[in-house]
Amino acid sequence: MTNSLLKPRFSTSLMRATLGAVALALLAGCASKGEPAYTPKELRSFNETSSLDSQWRRSVGDGFGRARYPIAPAREGNTVFAADANGLITAFNAQSGEREWQVELDTPISSALNAIAGQVYLGTRNGEVIALSQRDGSVSWRSRVSSEVLAAPQANQQLLLVQSIDGQITALDRASGEERWVYTSSQPALTLRGTGTPMVIDPVTFVGTANGRLATLDNRSGQPLWEMQIATPRGRSDVERLVDLSGQPVLSPDGRLFVTSYNGRVVALEATQGGTLWEANISSRHTPVLVGNLLLVVSDNSHVIALDANSGQEVWRNTDLEDRWLTPPAFADGRLVVGDFEGYVHLLDAREGNLVGRTRVHSSGISVRPVTEGSTIHVQANNGRLETLEVTP
Repeated sequence: MTNSLLKPRFSTSLMRATLGAVALALLAGCASKGEPAYTPKELRSFNETSSLDSQWRRSVGDGFGRARYPIAPAREGNTVFAADANGLITAFNAQSGEREWQVELDTPISSALNAIAGQVYLGTRNGEVIALSQRDGSVSWRSRVSSEVLAAPQANQQLLLVQSIDGQITALDRASGEERWVYTSSQPALTLRGTGTPMVIDPVTFVGTANGRLATLDNRSGQPLWEMQIATPRGRSDVERLVDLSGQPVLSPDGRLFVTSYNGRVVALEATQGGTLWEANISSRHTPVLVGNLLLVVSDNSHVIALDANSGQEVWRNTDLEDRWLTPPAFADGRLVVGDFEGYVHLLDAREGNLVGRTRVHSSGISVRPVTEGSTIHVQANNGRLETLEVTP
């Protein structure tokens, strides 16, 4: 649950955590006897038509730490890369689980990993961005950005785009780590703990910010081509006025852009000019999944919702996992995959919305998005356990 802690602007890590805990309590509300106002729904039996068979499991250091840093694993080809909060990074063979290499950095890791084109990219608590060779884990380059990095760095053919917690977007040269340009957005007094993740293609980068705005940046210069307000702050307190765009925008092959927002809405846009195609009143801090003509969204009360990608109309909604602090969704062989705060992995039929499979990875909980390849699922629990599951049939 700590992955949704809040952070005030321009403060130390300790102050962020303290204020975050207070703000989270305000969000949850308190019952008359001091109990949280929300209650995670108890799991119930269902008609299990898919099984999750464990292929291998490994321990990756000490896990994500007390702050539950969002250090999601990554996969490219037949290698899975995973890390812990202290700086340990390990590469595993995706099929056998055999360890290929392991390195320990001299700095604590804070971001999700991104593996692409022979490199593994990551961010640290002290505002470093590091590129490692996928072959042996050696450091290709290190570069400094303005502040702590929680979102996985994102790449196109030339650039690596990094979004740090102060709202700054830094474009680095992928080959050398040299800074190319910087884009800065205004920050509200209080934001969700975490940032949006840029969506990067060769000509432009789509960036969601903590002030509820979406910007399209020209990758040649970092200048905005267009900006629009996705979520508008409402209410009297800073907590009520939270409108972070903390998920990653999703771009469809035909040029539609789907954006989620906290305390706001899900919006479909025409990516070239930013024209609104439709909107739905759903609060979500997670990146959605586009499967065919369905946009699959996990809301902030852990409802799993399928929207018609053309119209925004609700196709189905599953409330069986309400308030179980679900991870962002992933897709595996016709099923939607989510983890929860008690360490369960749940499978839902993507077309119908019903639960079809479940297994438990570890009681420490799951707070980062599973990584999928076909019918294979890699899940890392908060204590560092990395487990590979196969969906059958």
